[in-house]
This record gives sequence, structure tokens and C-alpha cells, in this order.
Amino acid sequence: MNDEIKVVSKFLVLDDDPSCHARIKTFCDDNSLIPLKVQADNVMSVLKSKVDLGGILLSESFGAEAGAGIRLGHAIHAVRPELPLFLRRESREHLDDLSPQDQRVFASGFTINNMARLRVALDESIFSFVYPNVLVRGIAELTISALESQFIDMTAEVETPYIVRDKLIFGELFTLIPIENNWCRGYMMLQSEEQSLLELVKFDRTHISADKADDFRSLNSVLGEITNLIWGAFKNRYSGAITADRNLSQVPIIINHLHRYISFGSDNPQLCFRYTLTDKLPSQARSLVINQKFVFNLNWNPDDFAENETTSVEDLVSAGELDLF
Repeated sequence: MNDEIKVVSKFLVLDDDPSCHARIKTFCDDNSLIPLKVQADNVMSVLKSKVDLGGILLSESFGAEAGAGIRLGHAIHAVRPELPLFLRRESREHLDDLSPQDQRVFASGFTINNMARLRVALDESIFSFVYPNVLVRGIAELTISALESQFIDMTAEVETPYIVRDKLIFGELFTLIPIENNWCRGYMMLQSEEQSLLELVKFDRTHISADKADDFRSLNSVLGEITNLIWGAFKNRYSGAITADRNLSQVPIIINHLHRYISFGSDNPQLCFRYTLTDKLPSQARSLVINQKFVFNLNWNPDDFAENETTSVEDLVSAGELDLF
């Protein structure tokens, strides 16, 4: 795994002016954004499909009619209010000339000739949290280790970590566990699809007996054990001493299963990892996708972050605490 891991964010670009596309693409490349585009007729269906996003860039002239971009912004905000909307304007770099109702829909305005304003807006919303590289890399490492220990003859790979602002749930299986120490308080989630995991149990790719594959409790226990392993490794690697006078406030967690939605009572962005487990034998062609999300909704202070020191066997031998047999 590379020592440097750049955290990115998926960014929906709704702009049908070809003269601006190259500059927008360059801006996205330079600012850790993965731009995604969609045709005007398909915007709402894509958003209702629950795709993970960090934010949306919308041109005020997007669409065939005057004012269509602003109206579309209202429709998007009604469907996905947690996503910040950045309005590319033709001449004005601000939103002051818009009505108060229109201003509430957008996080910021900017022009193609001054995209520095968009950079500032991104820092205030999508990239408002700074995640230490050693933490991001370490989470991926310890999670891959936990996954490969629980799936037989399978290998795990992780995609580029990314940040989202939405609150969507992936799949039918979902675990949630608190993460708490002196520099952060929040939750870790693992999410996966039931059918894919069921197939792996049936074909003896887990430590669960294949004849228990149809019992959903067995599937739950697989994801639960992985969650415990990751939590324990995270605690051993990153947890420092917890101060006695720490703030123990809590906020309600709201889950709406119908809409696959979860809210932790804050607008803090979530740090996300997407892992794919595949058979080591290509002929088997079985796979499983697991989404991992961290939301530090109760406390986040990366200045106090530190990786616990680990002691190697060589260190113990040098110190005289171990002898080679």
C-alpha cells in the first residue's frame, strides 16, 4: 500500500457549457475531486438512486430554459438537502442578487474565471475535516487484515478513500460501533449486501458452516466479528489516554430504513472506504463489497492524534526481554 493516500470526494458536475469543461476538470484534478457528469434528463433519477457524493457543482444556465439551473437547485436540495450545492454563475461571484429562498439552497457562488472562491467553499464544507495520512493509511491496513482473516482464500483490496456529505446506507447488512478516545468521538459503520455474503457462506469462504447460510443471524455474526476485529485494532493502534473531564454529551441517531438513511445529528463529513473481496482463484468469480464509514460527530481534534508505538520482536530481543530459542 502506498505511504501517501490522498482522500478524495465524488463531485457531481451539472454544467453543459463545453467552454468550461476543461477548466472544471483541471480544477477537480488539482483539488482531490472525482468529477461525475449526468445528462439533464437523468439528474433526479441519479440522485434518487442513492449514489454517494460529497457535493454538486451546478451551472445557473444548466438546462434549456432561463433560470433552469436555479430551479433545478431547489429540486436537488429538496431530495438531497445534506449535499452542498456550488453555483457557477455567468458574471457575479456571489449570491447577493438572488432571493433569500434561492440563497438558502446554495453553499456558494463562483465564476469560471475565479474558481478560488470555490476552493474556499470546498474547504468550509467537503474538506472541513483534515484526516492525518497515517490514520487513513492505517485504517485501510488494519481493515484489510481483519477482512482477510475472516474470509477463506479471498483477497481484499481498497479503493481510494473518499469523503461524503450525504447520509446513505449501502446494502441490507449494517453494523455500528462507537469510536472514542482523547482526540475523537464518533462511530464506525460497516455496510454490505446480504445476498453476496450469503453466497460466500454457502461456498465455505467464511468460518461459518455452510448449512447455516440461510440463517440471517449467521450472516450478522460474520459482519459483527469483522467489526469487533477492526474496532480492537483501531483501539490498540490509535487510542491514547482518555481524560477524565472529557465531554460525554450524546446526540440521537436517526435511521430511516425505507430511505436507507442515517443521521448522527451533525453535518460533519464522513470518511469512507470501499473494500472488494475476491476469490484468489479467478475461476470462482465470487466477490463481496463492504463499505466502511467513519463519522466523528461528537469530537474531532486531529492535533492530538498520535499513533501508538508498537514494539517489534527485534526491539524486545535488543532490550533483553526476549531471547532467541
